[in-house]
Amino acid sequence: MECTRCQGLMLEDQLLDMEEGGDGEMWASSWRCVNCGHAHDAVIERNRRAHAETVWSVPSGEPDYQEDRIAA
Repeated sequence: MECTRCQGLMLEDQLLDMEEGGDGEMWASSWRCVNCGHAHDAVIERNRRAHAETVWSVPSGEPDYQEDRIAA
């Protein structure tokens, strides 16, 4: 698998999830980039998609400061 961030090598990693389920420890499988440390698993991807929908965009173009007058 190739990292989407740096195109480095992704290796399968085992993560300890302390909160999932409430029954104590739970091991989860994930992919981690050996170059940049980027992690890829189902929970992380679901959260990234949820936050990507609420991205705000800044209007492009020249700033509208030409109309501002400075009183002397």
